[in-house]
Amino acid sequence: QVQLVESGGGLVQAGGSLRVSCVASIGTFSRYTMGWFRQAPGKERGFVAAISWIRSTGTSYADSVEGRFTISRDDAKYTVVLQMDRLNPEHTAVYYCAGRRSMGLVTTTAGYDYWGQGTQVTVSS
Repeated sequence: QVQLVESGGGLVQAGGSLRVSCVASIGTFSRYTMGWFRQAPGKERGFVAAISWIRSTGTSYADSVEGRFTISRDDAKYTVVLQMDRLNPEHTAVYYCAGRRSMGLVTTTAGYDYWGQGTQVTVSS
């Protein structure tokens, strides 16, 4: 059974940084495209970032986080990380880790096969 478990969320002041991680119980993790999505209260879940399984050479970011957030993965540790810098209150949301069993830096929720339970990120002004 595939499981994705996020950690690292919390409360941070505007301008600060936070790092959220996702550990996957996937035997072939290195062959999964991994992504991060977020959902703020009253809004739909939206794309944040994705990273390819091809030696992590490909990444994709939502325009709103480009240059602020960095996605990375460590296949030996079955982990994908989202480093978030220069946070502002608009980044407050539940952040979800997602896994896709095939290639392609897909930016829609329908393109992912597995999801974590989410971790809350709150940015105070």
